Amino acid sequence: MIKSMTGFGRCETEEHARRITVEMKAVNHRYLDLSIKMPKKFNPFEAQIRNVLKEYIERGKVDLYITCEDLGEENLQIRYNKAVAAEYLQYLRQMSEEFGLEDDIRVSTLSRFPEVFSMEDVQQDEEEIWQDLEKTVRGAAAVFVESREREGEALKADLLDKLESMQTSVAQIEERSPQVIEEYREKLRAKVRELVGDVQLDESRLMMEVTVFADKICVDEEMVRLKSHIAAMSQELKKGGSVGRKLDFIAQEMNREANTTLSKANDLLTSDAAIELKTGIEKIREQIQNLE
Repeated sequence: MIKSMTGFGRCETEEHARRITVEMKAVNHRYLDLSIKMPKKFNPFEAQIRNVLKEYIERGKVDLYITCEDLGEENLQIRYNKAVAAEYLQYLRQMSEEFGLEDDIRVSTLSRFPEVFSMEDVQQDEEEIWQDLEKTVRGAAAVFVESREREGEALKADLLDKLESMQTSVAQIEERSPQVIEEYREKLRAKVRELVGDVQLDESRLMMEVTVFADKICVDEEMVRLKSHIAAMSQELKKGGSVGRKLDFIAQEMNREANTTLSKANDLLTSDAAIELKTGIEKIREQIQNLE
């Protein structure tokens, strides 16, 4: 399927007394640019997270947000720092002696000093954490890809419609080309008769002039290549996958042929059709920038 480069995905899991939430969103980018914001305790898994995401995404600027909430008290423990308590006690006794103060130090007093008691995370099984985190990341990535595919299919339908309109413009130019040459022939014949009167026209000379003119305005090759590019782009869209870069290249080639056609245009109808081609190609190029 065709995928847009914009999308959003979210997943939340609750296992092993922890709630993990992963949200991801993306916008257009030429390459894959991953930005991950997460708790410090997940930092060791960053490389693994990036590898997982590369299975789902090829292009786009992707922002990933991970939060984790511990739901069980067993994940925390009280830590008694004996060394810190001993240092506090030493200085309190020193103050008592130096200033002649009563030594009224109690355990309850000492326990209130900073860092004597602290809360810290219990050492947890990293494999278990990664299993929970990977499950959540993959869940968010799956939703993210679904949103990209939905938008991608809408873009695909729009692009196919625009390609069909281009086919119409190409057909108009092809139909108009022999008419332009014939009109030029009649105008040239009328001009010569106006200048020389009833003198017999040199048809061979006239044909030579018409041939030179026809060569100058001939866009047969451009139309053949344009039809080929239109067919190739349509085929790539229907085939699906990550086609953004390939379609962008085809669109550049289309634009080159349209520019040449416009430069050769010698009448208003052909010029209008060529301008329609260029306008359609520009719209297609804009849409292609949204495809992965």
